[in-house]
Amino acid sequence: MLAFGSSYTLILCCALTALSSFQCRGEQALNVAAVYGDHAVLQRGVEVPIWGTAPAGTMVTIEFAGQRRTAKADNQGEWTASLSAMKASEMGRPLTIRSAQNSLTFQNVLVGEVWLASGQSNMQFPMKACARRLQALQAAMEKEYSRQHIRLLRIGPPDSPHFRKLAREEASWKVDSPTSRADYSAVAFFFARKLARDLEVPVGVIESSWGGKPIEGFIPEEEFSYHAALKPIADLARKNKLEDLRQLEGGVIIRNTAGMPGRIFNSRIAPVAPYPVAGAIWYQGESNAGKDEDPRNYRIKMEALVRGWRKAFRSPRMPFYFVQLPAYRDEAFGWVRLREEQRLSLSVPHTGMAVTIDLRDPDIHPANKIDVGERLALWPLARQYGKKDTVCAGPLFKSARIEGATIRVNFDHLGGGLMVARKEGLNPAKEIPATSLQHFEIAGADGVWHSASAEIESDEVVIRSASVTLPVAVRYACRGAPANPNLYNRAGLPASPFCSHLPFLPWGLPGESATPGK
Repeated sequence: MLAFGSSYTLILCCALTALSSFQCRGEQALNVAAVYGDHAVLQRGVEVPIWGTAPAGTMVTIEFAGQRRTAKADNQGEWTASLSAMKASEMGRPLTIRSAQNSLTFQNVLVGEVWLASGQSNMQFPMKACARRLQALQAAMEKEYSRQHIRLLRIGPPDSPHFRKLAREEASWKVDSPTSRADYSAVAFFFARKLARDLEVPVGVIESSWGGKPIEGFIPEEEFSYHAALKPIADLARKNKLEDLRQLEGGVIIRNTAGMPGRIFNSRIAPVAPYPVAGAIWYQGESNAGKDEDPRNYRIKMEALVRGWRKAFRSPRMPFYFVQLPAYRDEAFGWVRLREEQRLSLSVPHTGMAVTIDLRDPDIHPANKIDVGERLALWPLARQYGKKDTVCAGPLFKSARIEGATIRVNFDHLGGGLMVARKEGLNPAKEIPATSLQHFEIAGADGVWHSASAEIESDEVVIRSASVTLPVAVRYACRGAPANPNLYNRAGLPASPFCSHLPFLPWGLPGESATPGK
């Protein structure tokens, strides 16, 4: 029987306990949270909490970069202290934590930007696997990068029904090099490389993805109680009624314990919190949109995920940027709906989405993770790091205006204007102005979609079809694997797929119609 996770309220209360600690010498020795270690990167510009355990009443001293802080272990043996906000520094310095009986020293600790990366296999997919299929990635994997101080911490213990301690052997920061890079998450590496190049500061990524897992395992248990669409998921999982759970609208197929609500959060996210991070990047959705899987309500799950992680890291506005699923098989109807659910997730404040619909690859694990990581990095560069000339996204659907037999669509993120373009491999998108826009369709009140002509007029796209005299809805690139979706902005970023009327978007059954209101 699959066991369901307990409330993560307990996790937050216990975040400073020995469950997330490094044991030095025996049960009563000085311990410190395992996320701190040799080669770590500390977040610049904010207070940095350091926590652990020691015998009750023990005085603990923390020293780093000229700062000295003291803390006293309480009656439960817990202690915490905070370093004052620091500027970025590529100088490796020791972090020392000591008591009268014990001393711990971690070497080569930097200060810079720290990011949390998670999701399923496309986030976990390593550099070496991509490099076998893409020569440019092989070259990137083997190159020495001078003055780009990138560090990766992989968090990968088993799932757990409750908060699980992170052992020292499960948390080891790796210094980036051609030797260590092969096992890195490719998305995380290219995201970090872009930030390190543009910001000229050290970048650390804490990566905790898990292949083949649905979003439910990453969402804190408590968050399922806050929305009517999510509460039945938690209730049925708790009762182990997995077939009933599968049949829910927006249900999920639970294939193993890691798919149960909260169980990945308990073992791979919560033990790291509240280590300060600049934000999170996320690449997941395939296991909520595959065969017989129902992608509806994924946007509600995304909201719960973001809210729960922000609570855990004590950062109510923590930036959260995610990857919209790329093109994959025309029969992958669930992916079509899930992409739309992801686009609608942008209603959550302080989020952003990297569109990848133009990165066509017949493999469910596209090899081109360079564009993915760098498109993700555009969001913090524009939003957080003051790069005012950076365009962070391609055109995003804003509104549709019906004028007789014509629909006019307006977009956010125009990026200097709309254009028809094509992207070949790793090359930038190239404008092809004489080519017609593709993959636009319109529907009347019957919900049946018809191919339509579309053209750019100023900052709008104007869509018409001889088959629909009274249109009510428009959609773009709503196929599993649309060939050459070619609407871009002049920054060279692709438009996101969209549907102006969600009830008309098929999600699981083949066919080109949907019943209005369903």
